[in-house]
Amino acid sequence: MAEKMMGVVYHGKNDLRFEERDIPTILDPRDAIVKVALSTICTSDLHIRNGAVPIAKENTILGHEFVGEVVAVGDAVKKIKPGDRVVSNVETYCGECFFCKRGYVNNCVEGGWYLGCRIDGCQTEYVRVPIADNGLVRIPENLEYEDVLAVSCVLPSGYFGAELAEIKPGDTVVVLGCGPCGYTSMMCARLFGPAKIIAVDRHDERGEFALKHGWADVFINAKKQDVDEVVKSLTDGRGADSVIEMAGKDGTFEMAWKIARPNGIIVLTAMYEEDQVLPLPSMYGKNLTWKTGGVDACKDQMLVDLIAGGKLNPRPLFTHHMPLNDIMKVYEMFEKHEDGCIKVAITPYER
Repeated sequence: MAEKMMGVVYHGKNDLRFEERDIPTILDPRDAIVKVALSTICTSDLHIRNGAVPIAKENTILGHEFVGEVVAVGDAVKKIKPGDRVVSNVETYCGECFFCKRGYVNNCVEGGWYLGCRIDGCQTEYVRVPIADNGLVRIPENLEYEDVLAVSCVLPSGYFGAELAEIKPGDTVVVLGCGPCGYTSMMCARLFGPAKIIAVDRHDERGEFALKHGWADVFINAKKQDVDEVVKSLTDGRGADSVIEMAGKDGTFEMAWKIARPNGIIVLTAMYEEDQVLPLPSMYGKNLTWKTGGVDACKDQMLVDLIAGGKLNPRPLFTHHMPLNDIMKVYEMFEKHEDGCIKVAITPYER
């Protein structure tokens, strides 16, 4: 193993650099070191770059979405061994604290969103994964790396949103935002048996992508159509039973509560860069239930099993493939949706 590697390092607001770093080593008996096979960029990485994530630490390698091969483990690691093919968990969690025992792993007392935020992440060649028995899931032999890459963040985020929405058979669900987490919210919402999934976005091609893959039944272009009017026309004038807000754009917070039916459920899993206003007088009497939060990613094994069983297929999200050498170009492509980009599977550094 070489002593140096290349990675994307956050040096402060709007200052990302692709530079050489030391290869990580075991620091805690619960650690594992993983050689990255594929990684990708998350919208939250853009939020860090933009200075909108206060907990993010400078001089940190970005990225939390990856798959790879375990090359070393600490003495306390029991479930994972060198040679295992694994997918990472976006969250670091102990599994034993008050919050973890209740499934609230995002608020683990010694974890939460660590990788690529508070400690070095995966947009590089090797990663140190803390509490590896919870932070890594083995990949079944019948699946390839790319089949499960989405389990590292966007798929559990989508499942989290769909689960919070309390979807019942026959419901109408609206998902705001046809980005990666919007798509996974749709595909996971389908598991709960709704009658209709409505996708909302401002770009036809992204809505058509959801329809093409069967993740949505109806697409509404928010720039061309009155979303509230269309949703009510499809629900006998009531509004949506559940709204999953995955866009985090100007106006989508307000749109979410307006298109929900009275006594409906609104799930806010989007990551906003600015505070939002909760207009209580305007909403009075709708009796809405609001649920918010960062993903409690403690069901990754179940999601891998659903993929292995053919119940979920997030692989179409990875529309492009580029080597780590070109990752700064990937950031631009991903942010601007160039060439129909949804997500990019980043392959290892080429020397």
